[in-house]
Amino acid sequence: MILKSFNPKGKTPFRILCLGAHCDDIEIGCGGTILRVLREAGGESLSIYWVVFSSGPVREKEADGSANEFLKGAREKEIEIKSFRSGFFPYVALEIKEYFEELKNSFHPDLIFTHYRGDLHQDHRLISELTWNTF
Repeated sequence: MILKSFNPKGKTPFRILCLGAHCDDIEIGCGGTILRVLREAGGESLSIYWVVFSSGPVREKEADGSANEFLKGAREKEIEIKSFRSGFFPYVALEIKEYFEELKNSFHPDLIFTHYRGDLHQDHRLISELTWNTF
């Protein structure tokens, strides 16, 4: 079972934080792993907080629908779609950092999925850096 290696003490609910700069980044980057964890661990043992940082109105509906479909078996789920301007994250880093600080105080994850720290896309890189700095 994949979750046993993430959760050796069997803590319930096991809390997972998913952070993606753009709509579909989470699904593309770690969607298979999330589905596997939900299947193998049993969703009733998982609390998942899913955050997309950049979206417009049309993509927000798509992102929310996708996240709900991925997480339908989770015990608890929180989906948040933010509207930071895509491609400009380094220029609004203060506002994004403030959101990270709020998130840190409201959700205490056991496991975090975020962008690879060596990613060359400026938005992905900032989300990764703030994840490591905050958590």
